[in-house]
Amino acid sequence: MNFIHPASDDWREFQTGAQAQPARALLELQAWRELEPAARAQLRGQGDVGLLLSNDVDVESLREQLAGVSLLALQFPRWTDGRAYTQARLLRLRLRFDGELRAVGQVLVDMVLPLARSGFDSAVLREDQDVAAARRALEFFPGHYQLDARRPLARPVGLVPSYFAAYA
Repeated sequence: MNFIHPASDDWREFQTGAQAQPARALLELQAWRELEPAARAQLRGQGDVGLLLSNDVDVESLREQLAGVSLLALQFPRWTDGRAYTQARLLRLRLRFDGELRAVGQVLVDMVLPLARSGFDSAVLREDQDVAAARRALEFFPGHYQLDARRPLARPVGLVPSYFAAYA
């Protein structure tokens, strides 16, 4: 997992009507929906497009809008609100989104392992969090028994193939 420092992030906010747009434009979902199809195509042609999604968005309704999107930034407005974990898992497993998933907002070190296991690639930690501690947290558990959104487990020894086929 990559930890992004806001000052060094090359994703920039898209400004409607601006003469020059960033090479990596980040838009709120509503702004993306308000763009005409030709404007969307033009923006994609100029560089990468990323969308900022609140954690109450039904990501399955975005299936048609994800084509050509390189980054989805999923918001954690409070560290106790885990709806973005579910969004990430749905994006990876049901919608097969293969772009970058980024956690933003109130992201704490304690959250990095479940973030990685639910499909996130990167995170912007809350300002008071330590990146070194976050990296250590990712290595705390050497293995897992549950399926993972990024790295599904191989069939455990001793299980019959028909049992495991249900999870493939």
